[in-house]
Amino acid sequence: MNRCLVICVTILCLTGTGCMSAGKHREAVRDDTADRISVGKVQREIREGMTGAEVVSILGSPNMVTTDAERRETWVYDKVATERAYSGSQGGFGGVLGGLVGGASGGLFGGGSGHAERVSGASSTNQRTMTIIIKFDEEGRVGDYSYRQSSF
Repeated sequence: MNRCLVICVTILCLTGTGCMSAGKHREAVRDDTADRISVGKVQREIREGMTGAEVVSILGSPNMVTTDAERRETWVYDKVATERAYSGSQGGFGGVLGGLVGGASGGLFGGGSGHAERVSGASSTNQRTMTIIIKFDEEGRVGDYSYRQSSF
């Protein structure tokens, strides 16, 4: 086989692999399950007059339950999600081409160290918070609810 063809195929293989952005890594590991609590889910499904059992079937168990002086319950859902993604790449021709061009045995063309390597990386961190407060009336039904969401 022609040595020039081997070198060209090797270069092509080395330059086309191993590059993925932090955004692509984040998409690959993100958990976007349908049962996640969101503002849209609260707006669509929570209504005044619902029972506690109906709320639990939609949002799950609350993080905190308190009562006021008249023994009316307040449920608090407090969710925090942190996403971290790091993407790094190390590429170039230092490893394989270094041996072919001028490695310890002289390579194809002899001499030189053959190091032309590049290292780069990026990281990203996002945090989301969601707080839902549901106040029940004397009959144990949703009397009022509010929610807050932040993303940074």
